[in-house]
Amino acid sequence: MSVWIAIAATAVGCYLVKLVGLLVPADTLERPLVQRMAALLPVALLAALTAQQTFSVGDALVLDARAAGLGAAAVALVLRAPFLVVVGAAVAVAAGVRALGG
Repeated sequence: MSVWIAIAATAVGCYLVKLVGLLVPADTLERPLVQRMAALLPVALLAALTAQQTFSVGDALVLDARAAGLGAAAVALVLRAPFLVVVGAAVAVAAGVRALGG
């Protein structure tokens, strides 16, 4: 039963966050600091999620095929490759490292 309580609490919390967002005055949202933060916050959150998913297993810090794939994707991005090439390079390198036993 505690799972359903958590689901209900999460649903109520999401609704309240959306409601608070709708109640914020428009002049607050037009401030330059708020606009800069709104533009940069999703990038920071995505980078943190990527780092957490790439370099950790449980509580341990690991370097495995996922890190090699992320490195290959970074190199492809620096070379200004198209998105599908970036993803393909990451997949190919990660699969190659895993095939070699890494």
